[in-house]
Amino acid sequence: MRDHGGDIDKAASRFGRADWIDLSTGINRRPWQAGPLSPHALTALPTRADTARLCALAAARFGGPQDQVLPLAGASAAIQLLPHLLPGRRAAVLSPTYNEHAASLRAAGWDVAEPADPAALAGADLAVIVNPNNPDGREFTPAQIAAIAASVGHLVVDESFADPRPDLSVAGARPENVTVLRSFGKFWGLAGLRLGFAIAAPDLLARLAERAGPWSVGGPALEIGAQALADAQWIDDTVVWLSEAALHLDQIVTPHWPLAGGTHLFRLYDTPDAPAAHELLARAGIWSRIFPWHPRWIRLGIPGSREEFDRVAGAFTAPG
Repeated sequence: MRDHGGDIDKAASRFGRADWIDLSTGINRRPWQAGPLSPHALTALPTRADTARLCALAAARFGGPQDQVLPLAGASAAIQLLPHLLPGRRAAVLSPTYNEHAASLRAAGWDVAEPADPAALAGADLAVIVNPNNPDGREFTPAQIAAIAASVGHLVVDESFADPRPDLSVAGARPENVTVLRSFGKFWGLAGLRLGFAIAAPDLLARLAERAGPWSVGGPALEIGAQALADAQWIDDTVVWLSEAALHLDQIVTPHWPLAGGTHLFRLYDTPDAPAAHELLARAGIWSRIFPWHPRWIRLGIPGSREEFDRVAGAFTAPG
Protein backbone atom coordinates (compact mmCIF):
# COMPACT_ATOMS: atom_id res chain seq x y z
CA MET A 1 0.00 0.00 0.00
CA ARG A 2 1.15 3.56 -0.72
CA ASP A 3 1.00 4.92 2.82
CA HIS A 4 2.39 8.43 3.33
CA GLY A 5 2.83 11.09 5.94
CA GLY A 6 1.14 14.45 5.62
CA ASP A 7 -2.34 12.97 5.99
CA ILE A 8 -3.41 15.66 8.44
CA ASP A 9 -7.06 15.34 7.39
CA LYS A 10 -7.00 11.86 8.88
CA ALA A 11 -5.59 13.22 12.12
CA ALA A 12 -8.30 15.88 12.38
CA SER A 13 -11.05 13.42 11.58
CA ARG A 14 -9.90 10.87 14.11
CA PHE A 15 -8.91 13.10 17.01
CA GLY A 16 -11.07 16.16 16.39
CA ARG A 17 -8.74 19.08 16.92
CA ALA A 18 -7.43 21.82 14.64
CA ASP A 19 -4.09 22.88 16.15
CA TRP A 20 -1.96 20.09 14.72
CA ILE A 21 1.82 20.10 14.54
CA ASP A 22 2.45 17.91 11.53
CA LEU A 23 5.66 15.98 12.13
CA SER A 24 4.54 13.09 9.94
CA THR A 25 6.69 14.30 7.01
CA GLY A 26 10.34 15.22 6.56
CA ILE A 27 9.43 18.73 5.42
CA ASN A 28 11.39 21.55 7.06
CA ARG A 29 9.07 23.43 9.42
CA ARG A 30 11.22 26.59 9.20
CA PRO A 31 10.74 27.20 5.47
CA TRP A 32 12.50 29.63 3.23
CA GLN A 33 10.40 32.80 3.20
CA ALA A 34 9.21 33.64 -0.30
CA GLY A 35 8.62 37.27 -1.20
CA PRO A 36 5.92 38.62 -3.50
CA LEU A 37 5.68 36.95 -6.89
CA SER A 38 6.19 38.90 -10.07
CA PRO A 39 3.17 39.39 -12.36
CA HIS A 40 5.05 37.37 -14.97
CA ALA A 41 5.20 34.29 -12.72
CA LEU A 42 1.45 34.34 -12.18
CA THR A 43 0.09 35.49 -15.51
CA ALA A 44 2.44 34.25 -18.23
CA LEU A 45 3.25 30.79 -19.44
CA PRO A 46 6.72 29.78 -18.23
CA THR A 47 9.42 30.62 -20.74
CA ARG A 48 12.54 28.71 -21.68
CA ALA A 49 14.55 31.47 -20.02
CA ASP A 50 12.66 30.92 -16.74
CA THR A 51 13.48 27.22 -16.84
CA ALA A 52 17.09 27.78 -17.89
CA ARG A 53 17.67 30.17 -14.98
CA LEU A 54 16.39 27.61 -12.50
CA CYS A 55 18.44 24.81 -14.10
CA ALA A 56 21.62 26.90 -13.90
CA LEU A 57 21.09 27.57 -10.21
CA ALA A 58 20.20 23.94 -9.51
CA ALA A 59 23.31 22.76 -11.34
CA ALA A 60 25.45 25.16 -9.31
CA ARG A 61 23.87 23.97 -6.06
CA PHE A 62 23.72 20.22 -6.71
CA GLY A 63 26.64 19.80 -9.10
CA GLY A 64 26.93 18.78 -12.74
CA PRO A 65 26.33 20.57 -16.05
CA GLN A 66 23.18 22.60 -16.58
CA ASP A 67 22.06 20.42 -19.51
CA GLN A 68 21.89 17.44 -17.15
CA VAL A 69 19.27 19.02 -14.85
CA LEU A 70 15.52 18.89 -15.43
CA PRO A 71 12.95 20.53 -13.11
CA LEU A 72 9.76 18.56 -12.54
CA ALA A 73 6.64 18.76 -10.41
CA GLY A 74 8.42 17.25 -7.41
CA ALA A 75 10.82 14.32 -7.23
CA SER A 76 7.65 12.22 -7.16
CA ALA A 77 6.98 13.11 -10.81
CA ALA A 78 10.25 11.49 -11.83
CA ILE A 79 9.49 8.45 -9.66
CA GLN A 80 6.25 7.96 -11.58
CA LEU A 81 7.70 8.58 -15.05
CA LEU A 82 11.11 6.88 -15.06
CA PRO A 83 9.77 3.28 -14.96
CA HIS A 84 8.17 3.95 -18.36
CA LEU A 85 11.41 5.23 -19.90
CA LEU A 86 14.14 2.87 -18.72
CA PRO A 87 14.74 -0.53 -20.37
CA GLY A 88 14.35 -3.91 -18.71
CA ARG A 89 11.86 -5.64 -16.46
CA ARG A 90 13.84 -6.71 -13.38
CA ALA A 91 14.04 -3.98 -10.74
CA ALA A 92 15.44 -3.99 -7.22
CA VAL A 93 14.66 -1.33 -4.60
CA LEU A 94 16.93 -1.29 -1.55
CA SER A 95 14.52 -1.59 1.34
CA PRO A 96 12.91 -0.66 3.62
CA THR A 97 12.45 2.75 2.06
CA TYR A 98 10.00 5.22 0.55
CA ASN A 99 7.28 3.00 -0.87
CA GLU A 100 6.53 5.02 -4.04
CA HIS A 101 9.56 3.62 -5.84
CA ALA A 102 8.47 -0.01 -5.72
CA ALA A 103 4.80 0.90 -6.20
CA SER A 104 5.41 2.96 -9.35
CA LEU A 105 7.68 0.28 -10.81
CA ARG A 106 5.07 -2.42 -10.25
CA ALA A 107 2.36 -0.21 -11.73
CA ALA A 108 4.52 0.08 -14.87
CA GLY A 109 4.87 -3.70 -15.16
CA TRP A 110 8.30 -4.27 -13.62
CA ASP A 111 9.16 -7.33 -11.55
CA VAL A 112 10.34 -5.77 -8.30
CA ALA A 113 12.53 -7.26 -5.59
CA GLU A 114 13.03 -5.35 -2.33
CA PRO A 115 16.27 -6.62 -0.77
CA ALA A 116 17.82 -5.19 2.39
CA ASP A 117 21.37 -6.04 1.29
CA PRO A 118 22.88 -3.72 -1.34
CA ALA A 119 24.84 -6.67 -2.74
CA ALA A 120 21.50 -8.16 -3.82
CA LEU A 121 20.95 -5.25 -6.22
CA ALA A 122 23.60 -6.67 -8.56
CA GLY A 123 22.27 -7.84 -11.90
CA ALA A 124 19.08 -5.77 -11.80
CA ASP A 125 18.09 -3.92 -14.95
CA LEU A 126 17.10 -1.03 -12.72
CA ALA A 127 18.05 -0.49 -9.08
CA VAL A 128 16.90 2.21 -6.65
CA ILE A 129 18.68 3.56 -3.59
CA VAL A 130 17.46 6.40 -1.36
CA ASN A 131 20.49 8.20 0.09
CA PRO A 132 20.24 9.11 2.91
CA ASN A 133 17.47 6.61 3.32
CA ASN A 134 13.92 7.26 4.43
CA PRO A 135 13.03 6.28 7.17
CA ASP A 136 16.20 4.97 8.84
CA GLY A 137 18.82 7.43 7.53
CA ARG A 138 21.12 4.74 6.11
CA GLU A 139 23.95 6.36 4.15
CA PHE A 140 26.09 5.45 1.15
CA THR A 141 29.30 7.20 0.11
CA PRO A 142 29.79 8.23 -3.52
CA ALA A 143 32.34 5.41 -3.88
CA GLN A 144 29.78 2.87 -2.68
CA ILE A 145 27.19 4.27 -5.07
CA ALA A 146 29.65 4.02 -7.97
CA ALA A 147 30.36 0.38 -7.13
CA ILE A 148 26.66 -0.45 -7.07
CA ALA A 149 26.10 1.42 -10.34
CA ALA A 150 28.76 -0.74 -11.99
CA SER A 151 26.78 -3.87 -11.08
CA VAL A 152 23.36 -2.87 -12.49
CA GLY A 153 21.87 -1.70 -15.76
CA HIS A 154 20.66 1.66 -14.43
CA LEU A 155 20.70 3.11 -10.93
CA VAL A 156 18.28 5.70 -9.57
CA VAL A 157 19.64 7.50 -6.51
CA ASP A 158 16.95 9.40 -4.65
CA GLU A 159 18.71 12.24 -2.79
CA SER A 160 15.55 13.92 -1.52
CA PHE A 161 17.06 14.30 1.97
CA ALA A 162 20.65 15.01 0.91
CA ASP A 163 20.65 18.82 0.90
CA PRO A 164 22.25 19.06 4.37
CA ARG A 165 24.76 16.33 3.38
CA PRO A 166 26.41 17.30 0.08
CA ASP A 167 29.24 14.88 0.90
CA LEU A 168 26.85 11.99 0.14
CA SER A 169 25.69 13.29 -3.24
CA VAL A 170 26.80 11.86 -6.58
CA ALA A 171 25.04 14.61 -8.55
CA GLY A 172 28.31 16.35 -9.38
CA ALA A 173 30.20 13.19 -10.35
CA ARG A 174 27.41 11.02 -11.67
CA PRO A 175 28.25 7.72 -13.37
CA GLU A 176 26.70 7.58 -16.85
CA ASN A 177 24.08 5.00 -15.88
CA VAL A 178 22.91 6.90 -12.77
CA THR A 179 19.91 9.19 -12.43
CA VAL A 180 19.82 11.42 -9.36
CA LEU A 181 16.56 12.74 -7.94
CA ARG A 182 16.47 15.87 -5.79
CA SER A 183 13.55 17.29 -3.87
CA PHE A 184 13.02 21.01 -3.35
CA GLY A 185 10.03 20.97 -1.00
CA LYS A 186 11.66 19.09 1.87
CA PHE A 187 14.78 21.08 2.74
CA TRP A 188 13.38 24.45 1.68
CA GLY A 189 10.08 23.60 3.39
CA LEU A 190 7.91 24.54 0.39
CA ALA A 191 6.35 21.21 -0.52
CA GLY A 192 3.21 22.86 -1.88
CA LEU A 193 5.16 24.27 -4.82
CA ARG A 194 5.65 20.72 -6.17
CA LEU A 195 9.19 21.19 -7.41
CA GLY A 196 12.01 18.70 -7.76
CA PHE A 197 14.82 17.80 -10.14
CA ALA A 198 16.11 14.87 -12.15
CA ILE A 199 19.85 14.87 -12.89
CA ALA A 200 20.74 12.47 -15.69
CA ALA A 201 22.19 12.06 -19.17
CA PRO A 202 20.75 14.63 -21.61
CA ASP A 203 19.09 12.00 -23.82
CA LEU A 204 17.19 10.51 -20.88
CA LEU A 205 16.21 13.98 -19.67
CA ALA A 206 14.87 14.80 -23.13
CA ARG A 207 12.61 11.73 -23.03
CA LEU A 208 11.59 12.56 -19.46
CA ALA A 209 10.71 16.12 -20.45
CA GLU A 210 8.67 14.83 -23.39
CA ARG A 211 6.74 12.46 -21.12
CA ALA A 212 6.18 15.21 -18.49
CA GLY A 213 4.71 17.53 -21.11
CA PRO A 214 4.98 21.29 -21.60
CA TRP A 215 4.89 23.60 -18.57
CA SER A 216 5.18 20.73 -16.09
CA VAL A 217 6.58 23.24 -13.59
CA GLY A 218 4.53 26.39 -13.08
CA GLY A 219 5.78 29.96 -13.06
CA PRO A 220 5.58 30.45 -9.27
CA ALA A 221 7.68 27.32 -8.67
CA LEU A 222 10.28 28.40 -11.23
CA GLU A 223 10.60 31.87 -9.72
CA ILE A 224 10.56 30.89 -6.05
CA GLY A 225 12.84 27.92 -6.68
CA ALA A 226 15.43 30.12 -8.36
CA GLN A 227 15.37 32.70 -5.58
CA ALA A 228 15.65 30.04 -2.87
CA LEU A 229 18.47 28.11 -4.54
CA ALA A 230 20.46 31.33 -4.79
CA ASP A 231 20.13 32.13 -1.07
CA ALA A 232 23.41 30.63 0.13
CA GLN A 233 23.27 32.27 3.56
CA TRP A 234 19.84 30.81 4.32
CA ILE A 235 21.04 27.38 3.17
CA ASP A 236 24.10 27.46 5.44
CA ASP A 237 22.12 28.75 8.42
CA THR A 238 19.42 26.15 7.92
CA VAL A 239 21.85 23.23 7.88
CA VAL A 240 23.20 24.43 11.24
CA TRP A 241 19.70 24.92 12.63
CA LEU A 242 18.54 21.48 11.56
CA SER A 243 21.65 19.82 12.98
CA GLU A 244 21.07 21.39 16.38
CA ALA A 245 17.29 20.92 16.31
CA ALA A 246 17.59 17.22 15.48
CA LEU A 247 19.87 16.71 18.48
CA HIS A 248 17.45 18.64 20.68
CA LEU A 249 14.58 16.43 19.58
CA ASP A 250 16.68 13.38 20.44
CA GLN A 251 17.30 14.81 23.92
CA ILE A 252 13.54 15.03 24.44
CA VAL A 253 12.54 11.68 22.98
CA THR A 254 15.37 9.21 23.62
CA PRO A 255 14.78 8.98 27.41
CA HIS A 256 11.50 7.33 26.38
CA TRP A 257 12.23 5.73 22.98
CA PRO A 258 15.75 4.87 21.71
CA LEU A 259 17.00 6.41 18.49
CA ALA A 260 16.76 4.01 15.54
CA GLY A 261 18.10 6.33 12.84
CA GLY A 262 17.30 9.50 10.96
CA THR A 263 18.60 12.50 9.04
CA HIS A 264 18.73 16.27 9.52
CA LEU A 265 15.04 16.42 8.53
CA PHE A 266 13.54 13.56 10.53
CA ARG A 267 14.33 11.17 13.36
CA LEU A 268 13.34 7.53 13.77
CA TYR A 269 12.65 6.03 17.19
CA ASP A 270 12.16 2.48 18.42
CA THR A 271 9.10 2.29 20.65
CA PRO A 272 7.56 -0.63 22.53
CA ASP A 273 4.38 -0.21 20.47
CA ALA A 274 4.27 2.18 17.50
CA PRO A 275 0.45 2.57 17.30
CA ALA A 276 0.34 3.38 21.03
CA ALA A 277 3.19 5.89 20.64
CA HIS A 278 1.42 7.42 17.64
CA GLU A 279 -1.72 7.89 19.73
CA LEU A 280 0.20 9.30 22.70
CA LEU A 281 1.56 12.07 20.50
CA ALA A 282 -1.75 12.57 18.71
CA ARG A 283 -3.49 13.30 22.01
CA ALA A 284 -1.08 16.24 22.31
CA GLY A 285 -1.86 17.41 18.77
CA ILE A 286 1.34 16.03 17.23
CA TRP A 287 0.94 13.95 14.08
CA SER A 288 3.68 11.40 13.53
CA ARG A 289 4.46 8.65 11.05
CA ILE A 290 4.29 4.93 11.74
CA PHE A 291 4.77 2.09 9.28
CA PRO A 292 2.46 -0.86 8.60
CA TRP A 293 5.49 -3.10 8.08
CA HIS A 294 7.22 -2.34 11.41
CA PRO A 295 5.44 -2.66 14.78
CA ARG A 296 7.83 -0.43 16.76
CA TRP A 297 9.20 2.37 14.58
CA ILE A 298 7.88 5.92 14.73
CA ARG A 299 9.26 8.79 12.67
CA LEU A 300 9.13 12.46 13.67
CA GLY A 301 9.97 15.47 11.56
CA ILE A 302 11.98 18.22 13.24
CA PRO A 303 9.86 20.76 15.16
CA GLY A 304 10.23 24.31 13.91
CA SER A 305 9.98 26.39 17.09
CA ARG A 306 10.38 26.35 20.86
CA GLU A 307 6.62 26.02 21.21
CA GLU A 308 6.61 22.91 19.03
CA PHE A 309 9.47 21.35 20.98
CA ASP A 310 7.64 22.12 24.22
CA ARG A 311 4.53 20.35 22.99
CA VAL A 312 6.52 17.25 22.10
CA ALA A 313 8.08 17.25 25.56
CA GLY A 314 4.66 17.77 27.15
CA ALA A 315 3.23 14.74 25.40
CA PHE A 316 5.40 12.51 27.59
CA THR A 317 4.29 14.15 30.83
CA ALA A 318 0.60 14.69 30.12
CA PRO A 319 -1.73 12.76 32.48
CA GLY A 320 -3.26 9.57 31.07
